[in-house]
Amino acid sequence: MISAATVAAWLHHAATLLDEHKACLTDLDAAIGDADHGVNIARGFNAVAQKIAAQPDQSLGLLFKTAGMTLMSAVGGASGMLYGNFFLKAAAVAGDRNRLDDADLLAVLEAGRDGIVQRGRAELGDKTMIDAWTPALATLREALAAEQPLTTALTRCAATAQQAMAATIPLQARKGRASYLGERSVGHQDPGATSTYLLLRSLSETVTNAALLTQEQPT
Repeated sequence: MISAATVAAWLHHAATLLDEHKACLTDLDAAIGDADHGVNIARGFNAVAQKIAAQPDQSLGLLFKTAGMTLMSAVGGASGMLYGNFFLKAAAVAGDRNRLDDADLLAVLEAGRDGIVQRGRAELGDKTMIDAWTPALATLREALAAEQPLTTALTRCAATAQQAMAATIPLQARKGRASYLGERSVGHQDPGATSTYLLLRSLSETVTNAALLTQEQPT
């Protein structure tokens, strides 16, 4: 089970983690893109964190909608549209609920991933963020089907995203600006897959911390 408060904490933690890694993300993008992914994503998620801090106690749907609309307006380039659509599609599934069970969380994340596919038309192997999202969510689905605790399932999900991120290095880009480089895109890690890993890592860490805090509460 994940609460709206935990989702808000996730978005704050994601903003911090992406800001810490913005130089790395920008360097990755400089090799095969516009050299702005790190700066743009950090700016966008910092704007999200500020917006949700100013509007506490929102339902999950409103939280995700706020995130999506803010990213679309604050982030330049394709990444703002892609991540923005992720959160807007997630909002549609979350609705006015304040808590999600494990299956609902998976449905929200898969709807968001499908929103990225809808917007970017990318497939596995195209050297995009989908190369991290799809295997990571497949791992999450498998772990939950095996009745593993959500914390364990999300840890495995993030680990798969990290492996999939690295697996984009030998791929040739077939979508986005990187595709213009043809074979020269081979040998470079995809920045979108990297920010996806950081987003899923921040979710795993946030949910784990929330679970630990709950265990420490007096009964």
